[in-house]
Amino acid sequence: MKNYLFPIYLVTAFLIVYVTSIQANLNTGLILFMFSISPIPILWMVYRVLTADVEVTSTFEDKWYEDQ
Repeated sequence: MKNYLFPIYLVTAFLIVYVTSIQANLNTGLILFMFSISPIPILWMVYRVLTADVEVTSTFEDKWYEDQ
């Protein structure tokens, strides 16, 4: 797995667990705790994706919205 994809999968899993815990009406303390720490994984994910060492070889004119 590529390094920049791991934070995306982890934060998406966190979001799914959070939404599922709300729908399942789990402990309110757990839901509020997850809500309060939610900016930390999101900021971590954004930082990791933006600083990823990915080399783009195509230009915007070559692949307009990846329409090939």
